[in-house]
Amino acid sequence: MSAQLILHSGKITTQSANKPEVQAIAIQDGIVSAIGTNDEILALADASTQKIDLKNRRVIPGLNDSHLHVIRAGLFYNLELRWDGVPSLSLALEQLKQQADNTPPPQWVRVIGGWNEFQFKEGRMPSLDEINKAAPDTPVFLLHLYDSALLNQAAIRVLGFNRDTPNPPGGLIARDSRGNPTGLLIAEPSALILYSTIANAPKLSTEDQLNSTRHYLRELNRFGVTSVSDAGGGGQNYPEDYSVVRKLDEDGHLTVRIAYSLFAQKPGEELNDYTRWLGMTRPGDGSDSLRVNGAGENLVWSAADFENFLQPRPDLRPVMEHELEAVISKLAEARWPWRIHATYDESISRFLDIFERVHRECPINDLRWFIDHAETVSEKNLERIQALGGGIATQHRMAYQGEYYIRRYGIEAAKRRPPLRKMLQMGLPVGAGTDGTRVASYHPWTCLWWMVTSKTVGGTVLHDESDRLSREEALRLYTHGSAWFSREDDKKGTLEVGRFADLAALSDDYFAVEDDAIRGIESVLTIVGGRVVHGIGEYAAIAPELPPASPRWSPVARFGGYNNSDSTPPSPQSHTRIMAADGRVWEAGCGCGV
Repeated sequence: MSAQLILHSGKITTQSANKPEVQAIAIQDGIVSAIGTNDEILALADASTQKIDLKNRRVIPGLNDSHLHVIRAGLFYNLELRWDGVPSLSLALEQLKQQADNTPPPQWVRVIGGWNEFQFKEGRMPSLDEINKAAPDTPVFLLHLYDSALLNQAAIRVLGFNRDTPNPPGGLIARDSRGNPTGLLIAEPSALILYSTIANAPKLSTEDQLNSTRHYLRELNRFGVTSVSDAGGGGQNYPEDYSVVRKLDEDGHLTVRIAYSLFAQKPGEELNDYTRWLGMTRPGDGSDSLRVNGAGENLVWSAADFENFLQPRPDLRPVMEHELEAVISKLAEARWPWRIHATYDESISRFLDIFERVHRECPINDLRWFIDHAETVSEKNLERIQALGGGIATQHRMAYQGEYYIRRYGIEAAKRRPPLRKMLQMGLPVGAGTDGTRVASYHPWTCLWWMVTSKTVGGTVLHDESDRLSREEALRLYTHGSAWFSREDDKKGTLEVGRFADLAALSDDYFAVEDDAIRGIESVLTIVGGRVVHGIGEYAAIAPELPPASPRWSPVARFGGYNNSDSTPPSPQSHTRIMAADGRVWEAGCGCGV
């Protein structure tokens, strides 16, 4: 036996039952060929073997995000100013000003999710006056979760909004006393007003989309992400909007493995969408780097229960049952797995009624279908999911919306949302992820930190200690757990012989650092299929060169992506108080009712 690549002198977490930690690993043809001690593995080297000294660093299997809108994010990444991780509003506004000064017309400055006011030391949102002062002439669109957006006056002028502009269905244009739009757009509760508004902004050229996607994938590699289950998205049409990732795969520039699901685009046309797609492709088509996974997360628009905790829970329309059952029956007959967005237990109950009816005629318990999110799922419905062979892809959306959930439902109701400990006790398939980039950030270490500490980005503790996960449990959900959802749990998620050589060497030891330091971890060396895709410091020389971000005025060129300079949550004293639904005043950050 020989090896093309050997990594040695490390603390390598394999997640193998037989050898949970080893010093060295050998890689041949993109596959793990041996694991063991330094002496055992280095003995496999010949004159052509590349050897990398890990210098006692912690190595983990590559992270696998169970729910990321990676294809859509890649197409727009170079256009977006990311406030993900920015520790203060003053810094965020200074970045906004600099980018507005640097952005040529007719382009916009876009801050598209991944942040909230509780991460800022000031503990508040920017005001419209502050946004207009920072960017008086360049259009600005700031998306806040999926509940609202802020526009400056330049954007209002470009969009042509005035006192006569009607409110769109499911949305509200806030107005002053004279009826003129102020710049605040409110989702009540549908996010359609937010989608449709940003869709008016210019897009990148195909060449720049290729560059943008490469930069976004390298950003994910920076944090040790090597695989993703893509959940589609509104406006992400198949097959047109998949041409960029296909081209990158063909050219060998795809540095994250992507298993993608097809997302129904037009209300009322969902069954036609899936009937057409079933004739064009099938699950598993593609390569080990880019492959079809199934259907969803949107199967029919009438089943969309928006996760806007600033608004009451939406009641799905009665037509949902008829529309969703037709699609599920079609998918089950074709043996297609699916994923479906579901925040509320009430929605999940109605979905499961449909799944159970279909199952009686066409069994679905071997399809690896799953629920996305499931923050408020009940134990009864967990049992129903398990009986039908389903799983749950869970994300750290509560780390960004926990304070709003508490305001509406109270601190006691926020505990065990989602009930991760119960899912694991039952043995359900569970995969971890982020739902980046428009609501929560794509930052995987915030998700791992949230599972371990149950803290929001504002420092609020949501779960009792008994309901939090160990670091080992959290890591397994973000690696081998997520691989179940793409039917690749026999290929990746552990560093065992015969598995994909996807791994990350970390800047700090995940198992040894203080809890809050978990958020500051990065990868110093990321390998996908035995190929180095990212390296910094002493490993920079062996990492592939990335072309400069284009266009030249891109926010990525100036500010990069996630701001990892200060991962410490703000102190509770810096937060504004929130009036809970029951009338109590609750201090965001202290984790208790006052």
